[in-house]
Amino acid sequence: MAAIAPRVLLLAGRFSLRGTSAYTLRLAEKLPPYGFRVEVVCPNSSRVSPERRRSLGILEYPYLQTPVWSSVVLRLLRRELAKDPPGLIHVQSRNALPQGIWLARRLRRPYIVTLHDVVTNRASLPYDRKWCERVIVVSEAVRQNVLRESRIPADRVTTIPSGVNCDHIRDVIPPLSAGHRPVIGTAGPLEAVKGFPFFLGAAARLLEAGRDVEFLIAGAGPEEQNLRRLATELGIDERVTFAPNLFDFSEAIAAMDVFVLPSLQQGLGTIMLEAMALGRPVIATRVGGVYQVVTDNETGLLVPPSDSVRLAERIAELLDNPKFAQRIGAAACWKVELEYSVDKMIEETTAVYNQVLGSLEAPPAVPVVPLQRVGG
Repeated sequence: MAAIAPRVLLLAGRFSLRGTSAYTLRLAEKLPPYGFRVEVVCPNSSRVSPERRRSLGILEYPYLQTPVWSSVVLRLLRRELAKDPPGLIHVQSRNALPQGIWLARRLRRPYIVTLHDVVTNRASLPYDRKWCERVIVVSEAVRQNVLRESRIPADRVTTIPSGVNCDHIRDVIPPLSAGHRPVIGTAGPLEAVKGFPFFLGAAARLLEAGRDVEFLIAGAGPEEQNLRRLATELGIDERVTFAPNLFDFSEAIAAMDVFVLPSLQQGLGTIMLEAMALGRPVIATRVGGVYQVVTDNETGLLVPPSDSVRLAERIAELLDNPKFAQRIGAAACWKVELEYSVDKMIEETTAVYNQVLGSLEAPPAVPVVPLQRVGG
């Protein structure tokens, strides 16, 4: 009798237009060929395209992370999962960790968690010594932060950088090609920590200096109205396009000639990796895991955080020297293909799964019972 593939529960937070959500979707799509049955559970997946939602069978449990109601929803979810308990629970981010630990304890199953950003408050990183088998971090900067700010043993922490799709890498159009107005862009969740006001400050300086360029901000979030207001106050709103209603960043990044990551704090920079895979030269702030990816003047340009003046100067460097920009973009493209492909991420992640599952007594093999949706 053929062995039944181990089942992994990917427990995610609310899907949004950000690198952590892209990480979950890539796992869900790429794990089955490696011999794993995958279930994705989240509170809301409306920001995922309908086709992708259907193909992945994403299960929504509304109010899963809402105070008061979450306890009721968790009990319903546990009841469904108990019919065919997963061999492993993979918590997709820190904000889903309380629910992941609760399920792991009651289902008596091990969990692992992926951390995409730094921890500033130890209380925000709960840890169960009995059921937590591994903590995956996306960069060495996040690893050092976790070891410094938590009581998690070093041997439980594994660095696996987020990976991006590289299938299109041979079809890259060189940036800053002649015949069109250059587009300087950025993308990500529109949150204060992402530093977008400094991107707009740099845009204002470049336009004031007479540069004939356009600017693009792709993403949605709580800072959108403040950023639109700032663009108007700076008098540059006619040259700044906001693109909030997207399911992913691929088309927006493809429209950019230069990608800017102005973050004040960054675990790694998955969206930046997507831009690099498209051969776009990147300008990023010297924060967090960015150092792991970008070597100044080789695979990108680096600037201090919160510095619109220096950011504008470095954008101007690329505008004035398209060949230099294209050379950096090509080097970035190759670096991503070699070190940050989604296939490499999946191989390293499945190795962790196999280590964890191999160290445990195999649960009894039972037929898969599809989960029932709650509230939808």
